[in-house]
Amino acid sequence: MKALTLKAPGGLDHISVSDMQDPGEPGPNQIRVAIGASSLNYHDLLVANGSIPTEDGRILMSDGAGTVEAVGEGVSEFKVGDSVVSCFFPQWQAGPACHNVWGFGNTPGDGIDGMAAQYVVRSANAFTLAPTGWSHAESATITTAGLTAWRALVSDGKVKPGDTILTLGTGGVSIAVIQIANMLGAKVIVTSSSDEKLKRAKALGATEGINYRTHAQWSEKVLELTHGKGVDHIIELGGPATLEQSIQSVRVGGHISLIGVLTGRQGEIPTALLMGKQARLQGLVVGNRCEQQDYVAALEANNIHPVIDKTLPFTDLAKAFEHQAKGSHFGKICVEW
Repeated sequence: MKALTLKAPGGLDHISVSDMQDPGEPGPNQIRVAIGASSLNYHDLLVANGSIPTEDGRILMSDGAGTVEAVGEGVSEFKVGDSVVSCFFPQWQAGPACHNVWGFGNTPGDGIDGMAAQYVVRSANAFTLAPTGWSHAESATITTAGLTAWRALVSDGKVKPGDTILTLGTGGVSIAVIQIANMLGAKVIVTSSSDEKLKRAKALGATEGINYRTHAQWSEKVLELTHGKGVDHIIELGGPATLEQSIQSVRVGGHISLIGVLTGRQGEIPTALLMGKQARLQGLVVGNRCEQQDYVAALEANNIHPVIDKTLPFTDLAKAFEHQAKGSHFGKICVEW
């Protein structure tokens, strides 16, 4: 079979289309899946460009969607022909985060071989059913970006109708935030450096848009739009360079979900300001399998589909990462066989 592998120490020019041994038939409690598509996430880019070291020859990509080809003894949840989507933390089935989800040792495309292969054989509980009628590319957007937004807003954020959410940027997580907020009757303010992207975000259901190049101190605009109160929830994707303004933007007693490190992995936190706001700053990495099942059910019930910026062949994975690194995309970038 074909797979996209990374030669150590990484770099987009070290991604190769490799001939690999077919994984064979599933054993007890396993399923064999013909992978149809994957979607790109910032974590995948960090692995591919060598920022996150991994084993030589690692098969890339955390997200995978495809069709069940065979089921092993003891599997009752899936049958041949089912459309399925992978889990980011296959060892995390339910409940709050605990020690067994520290790090990425069991995450496909990082600690273990990923989904950039024509076929995989994995434990059945490393997948969930995909939404009915979705393409594999659409389903592949669920694993990381979609589930992160769901957990931030629903599982942990407890968003209510009428709440106001601020999300930074117009990538896959932020687009999912807009869609989930619409389901819940919440309002969304979105930031971007592009007026065209802000226009598209508002067409999807965002209430307001702020161009952070026009408004360098965008927290002032957030406070203006919320009549000085601040927003109830913030989806913080930037990290060190944006966190202070996010704390300025949150209401007293509000919730900040720190889910991205686009501007770096460490920096100063205005602790006195955070204390004064009495806000909750929560680090968050994706979610568990039960939350993914809940998210899939919500997507089906509300007939919502993801926004896909571009789909390329798996064999052009390096080109897809180059497109991602430019930051010009709106929504998700996918690859498919």
